[in-house]
Amino acid sequence: MHITDILAKDSPTLSFEFFPPKTPEASENLYQTIRELEEYMPSFVSVTYGAGGSTRDLTHDLVERIQTTTKLDPIPHLTCVCHKEEEVHGILQRYAKTCIGNILALGGDPPRGGNYDRSTDAFQHAADLVKFIRRFNDTGEHPDSRGFGIGVAGFPEGHPATPNRLIEMDHLKAKVDAGADYIVTQLFFDNRDFYDFRERCELAGIRVPIIAGIMPITSMSGCKRIAELAGGARFPAKLLRALQRCTDDRKMVKRVGVHFALEQCHDLLDNRVAGIHFYTLNQSDATREIFDSLGIPRQGDERVAARRSD
Repeated sequence: MHITDILAKDSPTLSFEFFPPKTPEASENLYQTIRELEEYMPSFVSVTYGAGGSTRDLTHDLVERIQTTTKLDPIPHLTCVCHKEEEVHGILQRYAKTCIGNILALGGDPPRGGNYDRSTDAFQHAADLVKFIRRFNDTGEHPDSRGFGIGVAGFPEGHPATPNRLIEMDHLKAKVDAGADYIVTQLFFDNRDFYDFRERCELAGIRVPIIAGIMPITSMSGCKRIAELAGGARFPAKLLRALQRCTDDRKMVKRVGVHFALEQCHDLLDNRVAGIHFYTLNQSDATREIFDSLGIPRQGDERVAARRSD
């Protein structure tokens, strides 16, 4: 389903993100997680792309498996790094043939270990990739006459590579003007950062829906990992104080993290957020707890209720 249809149907949208596994065992574990979350029927799920495209084939395979064996709408990430135009064109053709409806177009992280020369990439910025996808849409190769829906990333706390927030907003506006249909944000822990970001987008003339990225903390080691994944994340003192009281109790840390994320979600929903995107880290427990606490019914429960009423 095209993202504009998803956004019109589900208000607000609720979605999950997964990253492709690196081993057969991890692949099956992830697929079980996806099956567990499928009963909630999220608006869509997204699948990440490894640094430098290191897991590109795993991404393609997982996206197609979700598309063909579940009722979920998968949105694959696609990055500029380590790609030529013909490679991206081939990927778009492959996704079009399997009726994938949307793409999340990103700048991407360079490969680890070494100085990668970005000048060799066909797309220097995410806006260039958005323009290329739009040109592909015009070829009519996609079964939907509109072609792929296109999403781009936003950074409520600021892009780590662009400390000048005014220039950063210019870059975001360029991605939207190039043809992006929606924005999904990097994770954040202070909703005030998101609301300020949303207002600045409005002032810049950015009118597309903005989906908020939320990641519940489930371990103390996860805090450091989250900060690295986000290129730096601001942890409010209120959250840190609560986590410190947990000492090394993993169950308590998870409880605090889920509760904090739940409070964020309630506040976002009260303030008319276009959608909430959960960074699951390929685990379902925390996300399921949040969904249940938000009062969102499972599709499985609804089917059971329907059978009982017959």
